[in-house]
Amino acid sequence: MNQPSSSLPQLGQWNGPEDLRLLQEKQLQQTVTWAARSPFYRDRLGSGALPATAADLASLPLTTKQDLRDNYPFGMLGVPRERLATYHESSGTAGRPTPSYYTAEDWVDLAERFARKWIGMSAADVFLVRTPYALLLTGHLAHAAGRLRGATVVPGDNRSLAMPYARVVRVMHDLGVTLTWSVPTECLIWAAAANAAGHRPGTDFPALRALFVGGEPLTAARRRRISRLWGVPVIEEYGSTETGSLAGECPHGRMHLWADRALFEVYDPQTGTVRADGEGQLVVTPLFREAMPLLRYNLEDNVSVSYDDCACGWNLPTVRVLGRAAFGYRVGAATITQHKLEELVFSLPESYGVMFWRARAEPSVLRIEIEVAEEHRAAARAELAASVRAVFGVGTDVTGLTPGTLIPHDALTAMPDVVKPRSLFGPDEDWGKALLYY
Repeated sequence: MNQPSSSLPQLGQWNGPEDLRLLQEKQLQQTVTWAARSPFYRDRLGSGALPATAADLASLPLTTKQDLRDNYPFGMLGVPRERLATYHESSGTAGRPTPSYYTAEDWVDLAERFARKWIGMSAADVFLVRTPYALLLTGHLAHAAGRLRGATVVPGDNRSLAMPYARVVRVMHDLGVTLTWSVPTECLIWAAAANAAGHRPGTDFPALRALFVGGEPLTAARRRRISRLWGVPVIEEYGSTETGSLAGECPHGRMHLWADRALFEVYDPQTGTVRADGEGQLVVTPLFREAMPLLRYNLEDNVSVSYDDCACGWNLPTVRVLGRAAFGYRVGAATITQHKLEELVFSLPESYGVMFWRARAEPSVLRIEIEVAEEHRAAARAELAASVRAVFGVGTDVTGLTPGTLIPHDALTAMPDVVKPRSLFGPDEDWGKALLYY
């Protein structure tokens, strides 16, 4: 049985943008008070009156990722250290780490936001969490959301040697996994691993209800391919290590910002102005975070925010994330983006079986390699090359690779031992890895 909802705002408790604004501003004063306890915001807010409204807040400078790095590890801390429940860092390797920490109360908000999946999560579910645990937030976030809703959680960390793809497929099949959380690429690799194990993804996993995905760009074409491979909906969400889940899909496939739990602004870096909607960089003020309050945190993601009505009735703004889709490399006079190129690759006929590919943008030619069976190779190469020329107007060299080249068969089928450290070996044993896990 699902656990009862907390006292935090729940979907359906407001009507329209004005109601939502009142709900936000009711909590905002508490949020700013929490922030004023941290060394960073104590200096930034000064000794005057604290901001009490969204208009007041807009006079503060934006908080940046560099601010978080400069105040590593605990310069953003707003509570006594003893109240912290978890500490996390982002996966970036440039510069100092970006820290993030939460109290047990903060975790209720985090877990509830992630659990807002329109398909639902309950005690009847077996939920495979296939994103990193380690210092990152993502695995712990999904794990906590699953437990909050009573699900049986399978902690399948995708950075652990103890969980190779063959084991993922076995667990999914034998345990009757109903829901999964991963990056979209994992879902394609599972399908290949399932085939290698003699299973058909679309029919031999009857318990599966949905695939939850996030963490990397996903085009409509690749999403359709994943959904048809597994025969279930693919449900995307948007968030960050520093904030947790910020938006999720409604039953009508639109991504809604969780604006009852955070205050959002759209920032124009060219003019320095902000507004509630339109295109620009997304700025977020989480409203229910006490350990590490963030006021006007610039995620630096280019987005488009709209307050147009949606048939779902959630009365929340919608968001389209544009930033990653806009980044690209030059080939001749054209800019090649992964988003557009992926759409072309996954628009090839499904009968060709193309799932794995890579490309290199060179000054005068775009080189693409795709895994494709020999009987479809010539057609797939010709069709993809024609599509690239039509869309980008550049020279292209498409190579067809034997399936198993980009994702080796061994990676799909191997079940390596994970051995604990030991120091004593017999006369014929390899003691070269003594003391190390492998």
